[in-house]
Amino acid sequence: MKHFLSLDSFSKTELQLIFEQALAMKAAQKRGETTFMLPNQTLTMIFEKPSNRTRLSFDIGMTQLGGSAYYVKGDEVGLGTRESVEDVSRVVSRYSDFIMLRTFRHEVLEKFAKVATVPVINGLTDQSHPCQAVTDFLTIIEHKPNWQESKVVYVGDGNNVCESLIKVCDIMNVSITVACPKGYEPKTLSSFLTVTDDVSAAVSNADVIYTDVWVSMGQEDEHEERVTIFKPYQVTMNLLKQAKPDVIFMHCLPAERGFEVTDEVMESSHSVIFDQAENRLHAQKAIITMLGGVSYE
Repeated sequence: MKHFLSLDSFSKTELQLIFEQALAMKAAQKRGETTFMLPNQTLTMIFEKPSNRTRLSFDIGMTQLGGSAYYVKGDEVGLGTRESVEDVSRVVSRYSDFIMLRTFRHEVLEKFAKVATVPVINGLTDQSHPCQAVTDFLTIIEHKPNWQESKVVYVGDGNNVCESLIKVCDIMNVSITVACPKGYEPKTLSSFLTVTDDVSAAVSNADVIYTDVWVSMGQEDEHEERVTIFKPYQVTMNLLKQAKPDVIFMHCLPAERGFEVTDEVMESSHSVIFDQAENRLHAQKAIITMLGGVSYE
């Protein structure tokens, strides 16, 4: 049994299989074909953090695979308060074929997975967001046929989304530059990574420009300070003009329009944010089926 907690335990070959599976199932859906690969199987989703894309994509994705998904709010479970993390994991494992946990501390996810008897998927922690990273790279593959040669640039806070994007680029041997203020650098190291505080130099000749919110969940009290610090890192049309003419703009959403990115960029022909959002569905179906040991033929 294998969990999907972070990208560290997955090889380039395994990730390529996930991408191929996602693209095959996406194409099948566009043709109107069904992909009932996990009939009557269940996914339990525990959310300690709110969600739009994560909840809908897992719920609908499991339905499209022929199974069922069950949503549980974190305060209903009380991980580590009402009941120990381990006890919840053991109980939910008896009811489910798969478990998705969206929580704060990564240590809680690891503790939960350690005693689980079914595959556990990381729906997001403060440390990483591997499902998003798989989605992001899937989107790059779709829009950049020569993705192996692409220059990916992330602009903004070196947060969990940034950390996971670095990891997937490292595994897939693609160069990535992170442009961020000093003191907000990502912790992940990679021979394919360049970190700078010079955003103009970073985006020069970029194939992909990616940004995320400056204030993540749990950092609301830092909003005013962060807006001031990150203002020079706003993605504008002028910034895009410094990249390649066919540069794509990505954002994992939700976005604070007018802060990390302008409306003009979000609505421009460069923006692939809704393709990216849709791909959460297909990427996560591929992850679930991979953990379930089945593939789309």
